[in-house]
Amino acid sequence: MATATPSVDLSEAMITTVTPAADWVIVLPLVLALMGAALLLMLRQKRGIAPIVAMLAVAGIIACEVMLLAKVLQVGPVSMTMGKWLPPFGISFTADIFGAGFALAASIVTLILLVYVQGEREPGDGSDGFYSLVLLLLAGVTGSFLTGDLFNLYVWFEVMLIASFGLIVIGGQPIQLDGAIKYGFLNFLATSFFLLSLGLTYGLLGTLNMADIILVAPSANPAAMAGVAGLLLLAFGMKAAAFPVNAWLPASYHTPPAAVSALFAGLLTKVGVYAMMRALVVLLPASRDLLEPLLASIAIASLLIAPLGAIAETNLRRALGFFVIGGIGAVIAGIALPSLHGIGGAGFYILHAILTMTALYLVAGLIERLTGQTDSRRMGGIYAAHTPISILFFVLMLAAAGVPPFLGFWPKLLLLEAGLAQSGLREGGAVDYLSLAIVVALLANAVLTLIAGSRLWAHIFWRAGPEGELSEHRSGKLQPLSLREARFGLGATTVLVAIVVLAGLMPEDLFTAARMGAGDMIDPSRYIAAFGLAGGTP
Repeated sequence: MATATPSVDLSEAMITTVTPAADWVIVLPLVLALMGAALLLMLRQKRGIAPIVAMLAVAGIIACEVMLLAKVLQVGPVSMTMGKWLPPFGISFTADIFGAGFALAASIVTLILLVYVQGEREPGDGSDGFYSLVLLLLAGVTGSFLTGDLFNLYVWFEVMLIASFGLIVIGGQPIQLDGAIKYGFLNFLATSFFLLSLGLTYGLLGTLNMADIILVAPSANPAAMAGVAGLLLLAFGMKAAAFPVNAWLPASYHTPPAAVSALFAGLLTKVGVYAMMRALVVLLPASRDLLEPLLASIAIASLLIAPLGAIAETNLRRALGFFVIGGIGAVIAGIALPSLHGIGGAGFYILHAILTMTALYLVAGLIERLTGQTDSRRMGGIYAAHTPISILFFVLMLAAAGVPPFLGFWPKLLLLEAGLAQSGLREGGAVDYLSLAIVVALLANAVLTLIAGSRLWAHIFWRAGPEGELSEHRSGKLQPLSLREARFGLGATTVLVAIVVLAGLMPEDLFTAARMGAGDMIDPSRYIAAFGLAGGTP
């Protein structure tokens, strides 16, 4: 089989101009995260310095990403290539609206989490490398959102895996080691599948640059490219914890401290499903069309099975893990409905999940602090003892279920619009029953998630005491939050929930950004032009 040739001649592939200073904003978030992680590792014995340095580094990253997102909104996708080689030979970092927006959201929740953990950790506790690993994880997440090269994406996945593996075992408790084995094995397997797909892609196309893949993939063997797409779907599906390769998430995310669980739930699976969306919708759209029935089936199964798992679960954070899986099903539903509304809804949902899932796990950490328990059957009475936490959980439960006017409602509205449009019901012609099934699954997911969340809220907050004969008697085992826990833990969580509420009440700008981001995915001509590969169209 002939190998497709790159779209740029080697003799013209050298960079001879200096990169403008303004373009460095694309890579500055990565530089700050990596340098900050290294500095924190060197300063880990200095008491009290680590959290300050970490927060300053993340604040700098946020400032850079705000400027980057503003630039992308103004001029479209922007790209910067490392070294002296032009694309597709050099490693490119490229930001479009979705990539820049998700990177910014990831940095914001990381900063809030760093404030939150000050209520759990001693002021001078930094010798375990926690803050270095958090910044390293943020570097991996940011690099994954901003890379324009598939092999570079694999590198950032490895950075994320190393950092997350370190975070999950901090403390060395048996339950953490058990969770680390389950988490690590499945993710190492997913990484192996991803690496295999990269080798096949390079062998078939002669390039791993994302823009170049868009240009040359249509001329490659369709059956071979469909096989590559299937491998990518498997690898990213495992990373995202989509059904049926999702069992590792609820088995591992409840084992580390709540702040680490929140970071994982808000960021890691979202990177996996974002990579799936970019690979299948942007890079290999013809293969996505072939895989559409499979994608729809995965989305429907994830949407339905996840909330049922949450209803059956009694451990609070394990139940929230099923909420995370249900959200992944919603994003995959958008990938299976590749219209402006479908892809826009999927991107919008990723943003919602980054914020809402992180906040849910932070609230769960506060609940565990109050009760000293992880099993919801042994909790109760928190509404009377600490009403603000009960209100925060209730709001987030509604947002996760997609109840209007909270943030989760708007992306589901876009997805429902996409499903109804593709089903053919409005035109009165032939009905696409698979699209109609996605619509039904989205509605059923909302109802089932609301039932699961209401059950947790009733058991944890409304019921006076633990399950059993004394459940109507007020629990005397609640431990009030210390001043430090209330100031940092509850304060940081309240700020994040406020962001979720305000974003839900004022979604107009998010709608606009979602449509623009979806437009660049469906028609990647501006994305290709950012690389300097505008000589052809896919």
